[in-house]
Amino acid sequence: MSDNQADPSGNTEAFRAFTRTGSDAEAPSKIPYVIGGLVAAVLVALIVVLLLR
Repeated sequence: MSDNQADPSGNTEAFRAFTRTGSDAEAPSKIPYVIGGLVAAVLVALIVVLLLR
């Protein structure tokens, strides 16, 4: 009996398409943390400047 499922490793283009489907496991973006850190650093610097006046 023949196998009706296509093997993605049998064709380079099919394999690349098969590996691109795993995008559900991507890491969450770190941009909000970077922006939050920059805002916090600016606020701390502003408070220090105001306190040293």
